[in-house]
Amino acid sequence: MTDHDLARHEMVEEQLIPRGISAPRVLQAMKTVPRHRFVEKGDENLAYTDQPLPIGYHQTISQPYIVALMTEALDLKPADTVLEIGTGSGYQAAVLAEIAHQVYTIEKVEPLLHRAQTILAELGYDNVASKFYNGTLGWPEKAPFDAILVTAGSPEIPPPLLNQLKDGGRMVVPVGEQTFQELIKVTRSRDGIRKEKLGGCRFVPLLGAHGW
Repeated sequence: MTDHDLARHEMVEEQLIPRGISAPRVLQAMKTVPRHRFVEKGDENLAYTDQPLPIGYHQTISQPYIVALMTEALDLKPADTVLEIGTGSGYQAAVLAEIAHQVYTIEKVEPLLHRAQTILAELGYDNVASKFYNGTLGWPEKAPFDAILVTAGSPEIPPPLLNQLKDGGRMVVPVGEQTFQELIKVTRSRDGIRKEKLGGCRFVPLLGAHGW
């Protein structure tokens, strides 16, 4: 094992499992994706600590526990198609791609998108498609989705994203103020929308027609 491999293994065993992350596919994905490739140069030694890190343009890479928690809440199956709103570093997309069949991801900061596209391609994630777009509008051409993950805080659950969720589909989205949100799991069924609170969190603001 390299030093990074060992640190990644310890991250899962010492940070994620003790805090309740238990889904085998999620734990394996977190052990597999090299988070040190997605952080800023000079921060590689912090890549497997349980903290968010700046990636430029007033954006961050989420802490590993939050990535694992949100991924686990989506209850992904190997055949699922997932939409991610907020590509950022590309790390969360890579974790999703380890589990799901296809990941579509949208980013509003073009330089971040280009960097994430390069890293994801170098790592061989050919089941991730991405584009520069207003994420609050979703990706109608590829809808409906089995799961949607929003990685920025929104004042509301964006209606276009709800409309692009399959029956039985799940969405995880931070909802609240710009400085603090509640992580909400939304499940869509023929009977309507069910919401479940997963705990407090703090994400950068979701910008766009249905964000800030």
